[in-house]
Amino acid sequence: MSSEPDSATADADEVERHLCLRCRVEPGSPCRSRSGTVAGTYHTGRFMKVPRLAKRLRVPTPADRGPGQLWRPGSPPPAPIPTDTPATDIRVGYARCSHLTQELQSQLDALEAHGISRDKIFAEKVSTRVRVRPKFEAALEMCRQIKAHAPHCRVILTVYEMKRLGRDSAELTALADHLTAHGIALEMLAGPLPGIYDPSGTGRILFVFFAAMAETERENIREATLEGLNAAARKGNHGGRPPVITDDMLHTVLRRRADGESVQDIRGDLIIPTGKRKGQNPSLASIYRALAEHDKRQRHPDAIEQAHTTFTTFAADQANT
Repeated sequence: MSSEPDSATADADEVERHLCLRCRVEPGSPCRSRSGTVAGTYHTGRFMKVPRLAKRLRVPTPADRGPGQLWRPGSPPPAPIPTDTPATDIRVGYARCSHLTQELQSQLDALEAHGISRDKIFAEKVSTRVRVRPKFEAALEMCRQIKAHAPHCRVILTVYEMKRLGRDSAELTALADHLTAHGIALEMLAGPLPGIYDPSGTGRILFVFFAAMAETERENIREATLEGLNAAARKGNHGGRPPVITDDMLHTVLRRRADGESVQDIRGDLIIPTGKRKGQNPSLASIYRALAEHDKRQRHPDAIEQAHTTFTTFAADQANT
């Protein structure tokens, strides 16, 4: 039973080694409230500077400090914390891919295998061309908060590779300036610049160089994609879903309908060659739509009107059945 007060006093001694940025008390004194009395609990930003207390929700002021009584400066601060105490590394992870069809799991697995807990990993699917990336901003905000509450710790923003951050050299350089201003290190697990990177000093030149390489790579990918699309378009392939009614099927419909057969009878002999409905018969709506487009291409106003009238009549009949 007697160990609880001793533990509270020990906690208070460690907390009071630090000044409080909220109530502005110097080391050696408990926190004070706005009314000028000794606060019942230490302010969060102060006790979070003690690593073993950082995860607590509150640290009470011991009875010997007189919580609730008029605040007066305390005794001189205890002996300083040894400077050779190793700093604790706190990592925040970020994973990103550009398209919804791409997978993030490999990046998440790599970050978790590196010792980053899931609650400190932020992931999103958004293009690097999008300037607003909510999860990335949330990761930076967590890094800033941790650094503010635990300045003795080394806060590291960890990504799988540089292009997860962006492919624009100006944007990456601005990010390096932001991390430097807040005392945050950057770590990459793969790519041309693996390891922990301090975006200041001589390392900045190397970072800018690889940032320029990332931007060049993005432009090369864009140019190669556009060239491929243009080459496919010259061959008649414009992408998208394959048409349900092919030119051969349309030719069959036109020929047999000219011989007096109805579209309903022709439909049973038509087979869709590709796509999700491969091997099935096309719908009457698809056939009439193809006929209307054909007539439009032939620039026959009367035929267009007839095709649209036929399609409208068919749609009305279908709705009534």
